[in-house]
Amino acid sequence: MDRTERAVATVVGSALGDALGAPYEFGPADAFSRRFPTGAGEMRPGGGWDEGEATDDTQMAVLVAESLLERGGFDPPDMFARFQRWAASDPKDIGLQTEAVLTGGDTWDMAAALHFQTNARAAGNGGLMRAAPSAVFFAADGRAATMDAGRRITALTHGDGAAWEGTAILHELIRVALDGADPLDAIPDTLAQVKPGHQERYARVLDPTWHPDDATEFNGAVWPCLGSAVWAVRNTGGFADALRAAIDLGGDTDTVAAVTGALAGAVHGVTDVPASWLGVLHVPLPGFGRVLRYEELCELADKLVHPPGRTPRAE
Repeated sequence: MDRTERAVATVVGSALGDALGAPYEFGPADAFSRRFPTGAGEMRPGGGWDEGEATDDTQMAVLVAESLLERGGFDPPDMFARFQRWAASDPKDIGLQTEAVLTGGDTWDMAAALHFQTNARAAGNGGLMRAAPSAVFFAADGRAATMDAGRRITALTHGDGAAWEGTAILHELIRVALDGADPLDAIPDTLAQVKPGHQERYARVLDPTWHPDDATEFNGAVWPCLGSAVWAVRNTGGFADALRAAIDLGGDTDTVAAVTGALAGAVHGVTDVPASWLGVLHVPLPGFGRVLRYEELCELADKLVHPPGRTPRAE
């Protein structure tokens, strides 16, 4: 695969994981494999979601992508305003923390920090879930820039530095995979770039011996979510198998599978995906009056890896 193919697979892979995992959210472990014991399985409705419908995870990811492309880079007030418009349109699902930050009436540069000061808990996985497009967009700028972008975009809605560092790590692992290298081999060097105070926590969940059963927090938190996604990629041999492993963990299945899908897509591509998955995949955008399907997601990903004004990389 060339870089563009991997980039498309990153963005589409995250959306596929989100839509495939959504009906199993907060359900028991192994629910996916009990329903589909063999093969890749099928998209299905459930939990208030239509067949192939992506959740808030991918909806926010699309808003990230469109802001980056239309503004020519990270424009915090613009991206935050898009998030606010979406949150005000009564989406089917929105994280409690994200909703509080976006609907509280505070400005983009204060909302997340004020929420964190009041609640002292803001390490949810909401930054990870929307990270695939920004990881692709900033990857060409190198490790420092892509990790910093992950932190800054997450900080729009999450005031806890643990959430910033989780997205920074995911950005860097995807960047490495887009270059055709093994992101698992890059974990030690990536951890060395994590801000002090967070390295030990992420080193634990990204260690090859760690299993999601070892988690001390629900996988709606950023570090067990990221650890579970890396575990799923490490212990499977293809995209569809990685999604199966992620969803079978139970809990926050749409987000864990979205993060898994982004990383597994960058590593493996999505060539083992049933055509039926792609045919039903769709991303409604509440507040914007549009629905993106597989073809539109591919076009969006291609623009992210080849944004206007940037010198193309050799592939």
